Amino acid sequence: MISVLLVDDDEELTEMLSEYLQREGFHATAVHTGEEGEVQALSGRYSIVVLDVMLPRLSGIEVLRRIRASSQVPVLLLTARGDNIDKITGLELGADDYVPKPSSPGELVARLRAIMRRVQPQDAPATDAIRTGLLALWPAKRQATWQGSELDLTSTEFSLLEELARHAGQVVSKQNLSINALGRPLTRYDRRIDVHISSIRQKLGPRSDAKAWIQSVRGLGYLLIAE
Repeated sequence: MISVLLVDDDEELTEMLSEYLQREGFHATAVHTGEEGEVQALSGRYSIVVLDVMLPRLSGIEVLRRIRASSQVPVLLLTARGDNIDKITGLELGADDYVPKPSSPGELVARLRAIMRRVQPQDAPATDAIRTGLLALWPAKRQATWQGSELDLTSTEFSLLEELARHAGQVVSKQNLSINALGRPLTRYDRRIDVHISSIRQKLGPRSDAKAWIQSVRGLGYLLIAE
């Protein structure tokens, strides 16, 4: 059973979400402060964290920052509808996705399941690796190495890089990246992929010619250089 940590100061909302998640086959636990959310998220007891950005005292963004300092547990943000600053900041800090508030419990469950499918694929032997140049990825284990060293990626970053690696040297459209890596069509003005790709670029570092390993092809998509 997937164990979900809900971090939101709205106790009525978390009670309703907990009941809905239980009916959908999840195990849900709710806490109501950022401080407690940080402790519980780092406890290793949860498969995924649902984190409200608008928490009193210690904000959700700061909680996310602290979580990402030592853990890659998947994090789904609850953001104010239309607040693009919090959404982009959260993605840049390593959130896997976001859902605007208010949203339906059904949408939340769909996003949780999509993230968990990326984290826990079941269709590849653990020994099968994707290799291109200095990059190696093991999809079944969700592990990657770059230049022989472990590459620390969020679940969403791993899925995007896996899709690019499977088509190394070829342009992959943003729409195909969104469908194949994130499990949903790309919507207008959606910057999720761009922000995650920017984070991956930083982790890979520059090439010897100072260019990025992941190239943006204007109007088409992204290309992982195969060397």
